[in-house]
Amino acid sequence: MPHHKKFHFTKSPPLSLYIHIPWCIRKCPYCDFNSHQIQGKIPERDYISALLADLEQDLPRIQERVIHSIFIGGGTPSVLSPDAIYDLLSGVRARLSIMAGAEITLEANPGTMDNARFLGFREAGINRLSLGIQSFDESALQHLGRIHGRIEAINAIEAALKAGFNQFNLDLMFGLPTQTIEAALKDLQTAAAFEIPHLSWYQLTIEPNTLFFHQPPAELPNDDLLWEMQIAGQNYLAEQGYLQYEISAYAKSGQQCRHNLNYWKFGDYLGIGAGAHGKISDATQGTITRLSKQQHPQSYLKLARSNEKKLTPTEVGLEFMMNALRLFEGFTNQEFVENTGLNMACIEKPIQDAYARGWLSKDKETQRICCTNTGMRFLNDVLGLFVP
Repeated sequence: MPHHKKFHFTKSPPLSLYIHIPWCIRKCPYCDFNSHQIQGKIPERDYISALLADLEQDLPRIQERVIHSIFIGGGTPSVLSPDAIYDLLSGVRARLSIMAGAEITLEANPGTMDNARFLGFREAGINRLSLGIQSFDESALQHLGRIHGRIEAINAIEAALKAGFNQFNLDLMFGLPTQTIEAALKDLQTAAAFEIPHLSWYQLTIEPNTLFFHQPPAELPNDDLLWEMQIAGQNYLAEQGYLQYEISAYAKSGQQCRHNLNYWKFGDYLGIGAGAHGKISDATQGTITRLSKQQHPQSYLKLARSNEKKLTPTEVGLEFMMNALRLFEGFTNQEFVENTGLNMACIEKPIQDAYARGWLSKDKETQRICCTNTGMRFLNDVLGLFVP
């Protein structure tokens, strides 16, 4: 009997690289990412060496596949020196085939940046920045425990523009303690005045394992006010020429984040660094594997290793929908089949249920399946249909 393959790929999905830098100057009370407050001096050289050793052990999984994008996230990657980022990217290029013109993003905190560092990162090979602003309001920034104020945020944006970054994102939050609709819109107006090409505008959520979960901030907006705030912000951004292409992502024409789109379209990605995750499809073996690395930087520095888990078809179908339905353009049958290696029949029943409830629709011209306005508002309910 021939071995039955669970996943049948006609070609490998696009492949990206995620690099995690786990240190922050101070841990924010809302943050549930794998980040650790800096104690003493950051072991830059040792960590870069560990990252490259980590990458080398994963190379056999991807053979000669080409990297489409690189994202250096955290933590606060901008606490590393430009020289360290240069050495990191040089080491990556020596080991991987990087597509010409690949998007290479670095997350940065305004409280760790100045003109020289922006120029240094650009010279190191970074061509896209993601600035964690969160708000331009002094009171809101204090509530969020940020290390920067309004002036530092504005200075960082101006310095990034001056350094020649024409691709970059600002992270902004709404639903902050005591925040009004007017205050939320003012943050967006300040960002739009700089003609920022990409905005991530998302609601503050209280996650487990955060300080806010154990000590919730007072006077958070109620659900009705949050909804009004979201609608007002969406309308304003649309008027300013921003296309909302994902639940919390807004971009000027042609400025969508290629790296995040690869996640949302269920592409593959290598993940290196403390606490990093990856997903690799093997067309030859017919498998999809999730990879994860040790979370604590000290453990990672001693020995970086990959823990792996083979995904089942049921898990893959649900994961695809959790990502693709965040996109306003949704997905096509072909995209589902190519990126999951599955047949549409395995999700046909929940899709028909969602059509019947008015949560999903299919465009007759493009054949794209996407959430309706109601479906997008109640996305968790839509995804519940795909849970076995």
